[in-house]
Amino acid sequence: MAVVRWVSALGVLAETDGEIDVTRRPMPRQGQVYEAARSRIVESSALTAIVGMGYVGFPLACAIVRSGYSVSGFDIDPTKIDALLSGRSYLGEMADAAFQELAESAQFSATMNPDDLKRCDIVVLCVPTPLGENNTPDLRFIIQSTEMVASILKPGMLVVLESTTWPGTTREVMLPILEAGGLRCGVDFFLAYSAERENPGDAVFATASIPKVVGGIDAAALDLACEFYQRVVCEVVPVSSVETAEAAKIVENVYRCVNIALVNELKLAFDKMGIDVWEVIKASATKPFGFQAFWPGPGLGGHCIPIDPFYLSWRARQCGGETRFIELAGEINTAMPMHVVNQICAALGDQVVGSKVLVIGVSYKPNVSDTRETPAAPIIEELQDRGCDVTYHDPHCPVFPMMRRHAIDLSSVPLDAAHLAAADAVLIVTNHDAIDWTIIGDHASLIVDTRNAMAGISVAGRLVKA
Repeated sequence: MAVVRWVSALGVLAETDGEIDVTRRPMPRQGQVYEAARSRIVESSALTAIVGMGYVGFPLACAIVRSGYSVSGFDIDPTKIDALLSGRSYLGEMADAAFQELAESAQFSATMNPDDLKRCDIVVLCVPTPLGENNTPDLRFIIQSTEMVASILKPGMLVVLESTTWPGTTREVMLPILEAGGLRCGVDFFLAYSAERENPGDAVFATASIPKVVGGIDAAALDLACEFYQRVVCEVVPVSSVETAEAAKIVENVYRCVNIALVNELKLAFDKMGIDVWEVIKASATKPFGFQAFWPGPGLGGHCIPIDPFYLSWRARQCGGETRFIELAGEINTAMPMHVVNQICAALGDQVVGSKVLVIGVSYKPNVSDTRETPAAPIIEELQDRGCDVTYHDPHCPVFPMMRRHAIDLSSVPLDAAHLAAADAVLIVTNHDAIDWTIIGDHASLIVDTRNAMAGISVAGRLVKA
């Protein structure tokens, strides 16, 4: 059993390790539909559907299956369904074993037919929440998936949103869609929010070992969602409302966004002073309290940090507030790819047009194949626009994938002496552990390092930190 903490506006009401002390927590009004739903969850006989089998939905499905529930994975991409059923990973080599495990489990099935979800008792939405024009929230995937769930909604069903979004989405957007067919939330079905906290490539924290913050539309939904999740993850942290749970997830990402922007701005300032920002941060981090190290880079990537803070700033404006720190952080981080391009062009001098640039790493973070919102994309496109002949090497991304805002037709080249010697500049964007940094130091005539990857490596040519 997971640790469960009950939190309200008055603070922590109860904390248990193991079985929940039901006498010390707020309980919903009991009803026949609720009691039947709760029994299925407690007995692990509830069938769960995961809508969206990507970087969030897939590991969640694995954790739920391991906890004893049966899971139906739903996705509109037929190639994903085929891969799920055959055990072929589409999330990188690190997930190979998990894909095989899920495909071989009698508790797992995969489908792209909404009718197959009619028999499910719990439906969890793990769909993308991208940005639209002018950094405004784009909820079309939440709306479409909620409409799909509404078409198969049945008495006793628990619906949970895990996608990161602005506070109010669950109640103001999803609830009216689900109730449009006549079923009543809190009586006929139940609605909750519990944001994903996935960190692709993390060797320490996986879905089951990361605490889950849970908020319900009402006490019944909160209770059912907590009963479910406390059997899947190590710790459940219930809060007083879905809005609080939605806000908590955005705050997590805003915290990182603002701090990364701070060190990116410090880097630009320290460059003009002739000070190495990485050495400064490393020295500051020796303080055993009151400081957490964040590191500069070529720009933000991944689905969360470059996107989610704008959801909060948009919502704040809708409510008459402002978020100046968030907007300034966004400006700083968004400008970093162009800063990197300017640095490499300055290092190349008058030989920019026609220069051969070898980019090292195109995923948004080390040791994964995930290229969502990677800063490598705008960097490569801008270098190409300025007349550079760009190639890249990434052991995790053999082919640069199609992206919503970028179309880069490139494949990874070998990292060998010939390619390094032929390059006028080697640009380090992602510092994968699998990269041979020594060979880069030995054969590159110009290295532009955005990650401090060459620290401690002997460099035969010229090194520029960008």
